[in-house]
Amino acid sequence: MTSGKETMGEQPIFTCKAHVFHIDPKTKRSWIPASSSAVSVSFFYDSTRNLYRIISVEGTKAVINSTITPNMTFTKTSQKFGQWSDVRANTVYGLGFATEVELNKFIEKFQEVKEATRLVGNNKPTTNGQSTGVTPVTSANASPVSTRAASGSVQVGQGDSQQLLEPPGAHLNNSGTATIKVEGEGGTSHVRSQSLSAGESPKHQVGDKSSAPLGSGEAQLKYENDRLKLALAQSSANAKKWEVELATLKSNNVRLTSALQESTANVEEWKRQLQSYKEENQRLKTRYLELEAAKGSTEAAVELRKELATLRLRIETMEGEISTKDEEIKRLNMLKQQQQQNAAPAEERIKSLQQDNAELQAAMSLAQAQLETALAAQDSQRRVIDTLNNQLAGRIQELTMIHQEMTTALQT
Repeated sequence: MTSGKETMGEQPIFTCKAHVFHIDPKTKRSWIPASSSAVSVSFFYDSTRNLYRIISVEGTKAVINSTITPNMTFTKTSQKFGQWSDVRANTVYGLGFATEVELNKFIEKFQEVKEATRLVGNNKPTTNGQSTGVTPVTSANASPVSTRAASGSVQVGQGDSQQLLEPPGAHLNNSGTATIKVEGEGGTSHVRSQSLSAGESPKHQVGDKSSAPLGSGEAQLKYENDRLKLALAQSSANAKKWEVELATLKSNNVRLTSALQESTANVEEWKRQLQSYKEENQRLKTRYLELEAAKGSTEAAVELRKELATLRLRIETMEGEISTKDEEIKRLNMLKQQQQQNAAPAEERIKSLQQDNAELQAAMSLAQAQLETALAAQDSQRRVIDTLNNQLAGRIQELTMIHQEMTTALQT
C-alpha cells in the first residue's frame, strides 16, 4: 500500500490493493465480484470541480468511479472487508483487503478525504445563489479516524444509513494468498485464489533504491493511461447519445415532410374541385338566364335558384376546408424548420465528439508507448545491476581465497 502527493499533473493522493465487489442489483443481499483479482484503488482530487473521487480500473473497465460526498458512510464489516454506498452511482461498493492494517489505512484516508470534502462545501462563498469552488488543503495528521478505527466502523455525515451485508468469505493463509468465495448467479459458490502479498511491489523491498524513480514514473503513466481510457469511454457514450438524438430528429423530419406532402396534395385536389364547382355554377347561371329569356317560367327559375343556393353553400364549405388546410400546411412548415434547426447542433456535437475520441485515442496510444518504454528501461537497469552484483560477488570470492592462502602461508 502506498500513498503519495501531487508532483506533476493529477497524481493519486492514496493507492492500495484490494478486491472490488458490487452489490447484486437484483437481490440487494449478495455481492458480485467486479474485479478478477486484486486491483489498485486510488483516491484522486479533481481540482477543476473541487471533488474527491475513488477510482479503480481493471484493463479498460472502470470497476469503481465514486465521487465522495460529506454524508457518505464507510463501514468496516469484518477484519478485512468494508463497504460504502454511492447514491449517485446507485450501488454499494465493497473492498476486500489482504490485512486488517491495510483496511484501517484505507478507512483513515476515507475519513480524511470526507472531512476535506465537508470543509470545501463549508468554505464555498455564495454569489447570487451559486457557489464557487475553493481548493481544499488536507493533512494526514488531521484525520480523526485513528481514534475510531478500533470500534469497527466509521460513520461519515449525519442521518446517512446503508444496508450492511455480510462480507464475502475471505481467508488469508500463511503464504499470503487470499481465497475468496462468492455466490454466482445460479446460486452456486465459486472459489477463487489471488495473491495479495505486499512484497509483489518492488517499492516495498528493502535496498531496492535504484528502481524508485522508475516506479514513480510508471505509476504516473499508468494513471494517465487509466484516466484517458475513462475519458474515452465517456466521450463514446456521449457520441452514441447524440447519434440517437440525431436519428430521432431525422425520423421526425421525414414524418413531418410526408404529412406536409400529403396535405399539399389534398389541398390541390380541393382547389380543382372548387374550380369545377365554380364552372358549374357559371354554367347554371347562364342556363338560368337562357330559360328566363326563353320561357319566363317561374317554376324553372325557383328550381334553378334552389340549385344555385345549394352550390353556393358547397362552395363556402370547400373554401372553409381549404383555409383550414392552408393553416395546417403553415404549421407543418414551421415544425419542419424547427426540426432542421435542432438537427444542425446535434450534427456539430457529434463531429466534435468524434474529433475528441480521435484525440483521446492518440493520447492513450502515446501514454501506452511511454509506459512500455519505462518498463523496458527498468528491465535494462535491473539486468545491469544484476551483472554488477555478480561481478562484485566474484571479486569478493577471489579476495577471500587470497586471504585464506596468505593466512595459511603465515601460519606455516
